[in-house]
Amino acid sequence: MSSAIDDGLWSAVGDPTRRRMLDLLLADGGGTATTLSERLPVTRQAVAKHLAVLDRVGLVHVTPAGRERRYEVDQAQLARAVAQLAAVGEAWDSRLQRIKRIAERIQSGKPG
Repeated sequence: MSSAIDDGLWSAVGDPTRRRMLDLLLADGGGTATTLSERLPVTRQAVAKHLAVLDRVGLVHVTPAGRERRYEVDQAQLARAVAQLAAVGEAWDSRLQRIKRIAERIQSGKPG
């Protein structure tokens, strides 16, 4: 896995509606814009636009299903997103621990 952060991927999962869509697709094993719009407080057209963003960054795969298009989550790409989020979380935890130690030294009056 590359240590570089994929801004497009982060932007895609940064939207709460798209995260909810991913949750629904994972829970149901896939779905269409119509089935998703029935479970979300947005129009089918808005769902289709969100799905296009998820498709563009590779988080979903699309297959024709009659007159509709069926979307399924790409497990490998989702795992990549999770790994990136975890790495950033760990880096911030480390930074915050250093800040805490510095603040404690300042508060106790000990030179750093």
